[in-house]
Amino acid sequence: MFNTLFFHIAAKIVLSDPEKEIIKTFFTARKFKRKQFLLQEGETCKQLSFIAKGLIKSYNVDDKGEDHINLVGWEGWWVSDFHSFLSATPAQLNIEAIEDTDVLQITLPNYEAMLVKVPVMERYFRILYQNSIVTKERRLMSSITHTAEEKYQHLLQHHPEIIKRIPQTLIASYLGLAPETISRIKRNKTP
Repeated sequence: MFNTLFFHIAAKIVLSDPEKEIIKTFFTARKFKRKQFLLQEGETCKQLSFIAKGLIKSYNVDDKGEDHINLVGWEGWWVSDFHSFLSATPAQLNIEAIEDTDVLQITLPNYEAMLVKVPVMERYFRILYQNSIVTKERRLMSSITHTAEEKYQHLLQHHPEIIKRIPQTLIASYLGLAPETISRIKRNKTP
C-alpha cells in the first residue's frame, strides 16, 4: 500500500528513504468491503484516508433520501470530510467503498506530528489543497455553464478508465444529472 502512496507523493515532492520510513509510522492500513462505510453522516471524521486500491464515493443525502455525490475517488486520491476532520464536529458526508478498497489512514494528531517530523510533507499537502481548490472551482463552473453532454464528455475524456468502474447512477449523481440523461447521451453517441 505504501508503494502507491510514495508513488503519488513523488509526483509532487522528493522524499528520502529515512523520511519514508518515518511517514509509515503515522499511518494505519485498513481494508473495506464493497458498500462498507469509512464514515457516516453525524459521526466525527477521525481519519484522513489515502486510497491505495479501490474506489470510494463521498456523498450526502437530501431530505427526499436522494444521494448527491460529492467525490468519487480511486487509487492515489485522498478522501475525508475535511471540515469534520479538522474541527472534530459531526460529518455532513458519508464515505463508502464502491469496490473492495485498501486505504492508509492518518489521524489528526498523527498528521500534525508527521508534518513536524517531515516538514517537506507540508509542501506536498499544500500542492494537494491548491489542486483541490482549482478542481472544485472548475467543477462548480462546469455545473453552471456546461450542457449535460459536455459534462459527460469531459469526464469520459479525462477519466475513461474510471467510467468503466462506476455505475451509471453514480456518474449521473456526480455530474448532477438524471440517470436517464446519461442513457440518452450514450444512445445519441452510438452510431
